[in-house]
Amino acid sequence: MTDEAAEYTSSLEFDKIIFEADIKTNFAHTLMLKEENIIDDEIADNILGALDQLKEDGYNELVFDPSVEDIHMAIENYVTDKIGPTAGFMHTAKSRNDQVATDVRLVLRDKITETQIGILEFMEGLVEKAGEHLETVFIGYTHLQHAQPITIAHHLMAHVQALKRDYERLEDTYKRVNLNPLGSAAMTTTSFPINRQLTTDLLGFDAYLENSMDGVSSRDFISETVFDLSALCTTLSKICEELILWSTYEFGIIEMADEYSSTSSIMPQKKNPDVAELARAKSTIVNGELVTILTILKAIPYTYNRDLQEITPHLWNAVKVTQDTLSIVTKMLLSVKFKEDRCLELAGTNFATATDLADIMVREKQIPFRTAHKIVGRIVNEATASGLKEADITSEYIDDIASELGFEKLGLEDDLVQKALNPLENVKMRTVPGGPSPAMVEIARDNIKEFLNEEFEKKGI
Repeated sequence: MTDEAAEYTSSLEFDKIIFEADIKTNFAHTLMLKEENIIDDEIADNILGALDQLKEDGYNELVFDPSVEDIHMAIENYVTDKIGPTAGFMHTAKSRNDQVATDVRLVLRDKITETQIGILEFMEGLVEKAGEHLETVFIGYTHLQHAQPITIAHHLMAHVQALKRDYERLEDTYKRVNLNPLGSAAMTTTSFPINRQLTTDLLGFDAYLENSMDGVSSRDFISETVFDLSALCTTLSKICEELILWSTYEFGIIEMADEYSSTSSIMPQKKNPDVAELARAKSTIVNGELVTILTILKAIPYTYNRDLQEITPHLWNAVKVTQDTLSIVTKMLLSVKFKEDRCLELAGTNFATATDLADIMVREKQIPFRTAHKIVGRIVNEATASGLKEADITSEYIDDIASELGFEKLGLEDDLVQKALNPLENVKMRTVPGGPSPAMVEIARDNIKEFLNEEFEKKGI
């Protein structure tokens, strides 16, 4: 190749990330060749010693020139410089095709675990923050309009549940990542009597891939992982969107920490949620990487094609963007201060408790819900037009509206009406599992704490 062509086809720029994995792969393969008496013990020991030395010396000890197209050749050249031509025995019964597939899986399973630990730590922080706001009444939204009262704790725990699913998707994907392609060679295995179970055990894989063509060319485990990361980034982006909205003067729900904000270059009164905005934007990069990977994969025939080399840079970028975004959003959200008075104000206005007034009519007077809905709808319209607040609604007012609509008077007790319209009492009544009452949120927190303890233990933390 010309220097230009060699540089164009080289993967060295992105190979640094699989450097240690490639040493592990070569080490396991060479040890297997020794154990199976495929290569001489002394030669094997010399190769293994050189690989140990390279691991200690580090990536910068490798020598690169245009003829070295990838990390595999660079490492083999290093071993050759150390022990001579017998280093070539390291490549017995092995191809770069199964070698790179193995390397990528080794690195990716570590990246998945790192990301999962980050998710668990975020969930743990949110569970603790929710515990501080079990009775901090807030307003829930549908269509970004006032809907029904909730608590800050209930809202935060909603994000915890979404993060739990993001974690579980990665946990399931890990099973398909942690399979060993080593021994597939170029595409049809080898005539040497290799021991694939031994390399599987040495490298910590769950099993080996049972079709050599699939072993060297499958990359669906990459697209699946990046989909999982895209789903996680969607969760993070939604969080950022809420923080941006809530920090505005119009909402006034939160105070963003100075560490994650900036001021305007011309307007000194401004406090801009820059980090949340950038995180919201950066999260879309992972969506783009997913589409790129799927597009590369969509028309590749069996088996190995050089196109596959172009997938891994998009994978590693997706991983980095996700991990960086997860880290910054975790710290940013956990540093937020909620303005509890403003939250209560929003929860107690705009008749967000109207649904429970209708429910009381159904429970106490045994009228159809649609009838109650019609009465309460007219109450809200009339009260809003007259400038009345929830505290102004009495049993007599309700009966007047019911009569106007042609229904019988209900005769509800005033304290029952006010209890239904009080946002905190409204929330406390919702004791159905999954509901926003403090008692139900505490149960949800306990369940998540148990989940977190189990998963941290699995990860060795």
